[in-house]
Amino acid sequence: MKEAVNQLEAGQADANLGSNVYKLRIARSGEGKSGGYRLIVLFRNEERTFYIYGYTKSNRSNISEKELRSFKLASKKYFMMTDEHIDIAVKNDELIEI
Repeated sequence: MKEAVNQLEAGQADANLGSNVYKLRIARSGEGKSGGYRLIVLFRNEERTFYIYGYTKSNRSNISEKELRSFKLASKKYFMMTDEHIDIAVKNDELIEI
């Protein structure tokens, strides 16, 4: 997962979807990125990174507009959270720290 953060910090996201929501293409083992995985990430440089959704390219071509709106709302919510709020969310299994 650190590789994904490094890619985002270098400005190399595959798509900036707005509101700190990014899409990354992840290669399958032994294959390229084109038929691999997609990862939706909430990212704000030098703050936090939230891995919010992942899917295989073979199962779906893209996320819907409705999903994108939900991810953007989640981004606002998550980036407003304090360390204390995040600790509580992790303790309550609402978030998983990796």
